[in-house]
Amino acid sequence: MDLMGMWQTMSPVAVGVAIVLLVMSMWSIGVAIERIYTYNQARSQSKLFAPQVAKHLKEGRLKDAISISSSKNYRYSHLAKVVLAGLQEYQFQQESGGGLSREDLMDTVRRSIQREAALTASDLKKGVAALATIGSTAPFVGLLGTVVGVINAFHGIAASGSGGIGAVSQGISEALVETALGLVVAIPAVWFYNYLTGRIEYFNVEMDNSSSELVDYFIKKTT
Repeated sequence: MDLMGMWQTMSPVAVGVAIVLLVMSMWSIGVAIERIYTYNQARSQSKLFAPQVAKHLKEGRLKDAISISSSKNYRYSHLAKVVLAGLQEYQFQQESGGGLSREDLMDTVRRSIQREAALTASDLKKGVAALATIGSTAPFVGLLGTVVGVINAFHGIAASGSGGIGAVSQGISEALVETALGLVVAIPAVWFYNYLTGRIEYFNVEMDNSSSELVDYFIKKTT
């Protein structure tokens, strides 16, 4: 029996389980594609952003550094978001004439950077948790379909009055297909989750390093 014929003879519960698994599969693939695109954009834009903002800061052109950090050309860059938060806070404190001590000024800038880094990290993780959920639950959803298939196999035995292969083949085939479908959904989801999590950790390290370098720059500037 081919898959189409099996689909037409599956019980309503088994069909429902298969539809749920297909939706989970499309969801995980959609999240993975969107996140990979976003991360690639973040990486490429950050590579272009870093040397340009470093040049402006080295030359003491704070407003130019702020302008380039807020440019739409770097809207995906995680480094641009973190650097912009620090630059804007430093400029605000300088222009407001709040009279903060050097230590208080650095603490204020550091907290602003940390807040933005936390928000950016949260934005980078958007949707990734769904992959973990799909990867961990899809096998159990498939197992539910397996149980339904086995039940149908026993119903076949009861209906035919014998335990021959013909009586159980439909139910067993249905059970095996549901099991395989659950694994097919779960395995790519786990792969994508691990891959994306690794990239998030790398971005977090980059943001931490950039934050430290920016604070060091401000310390030297206020010395």
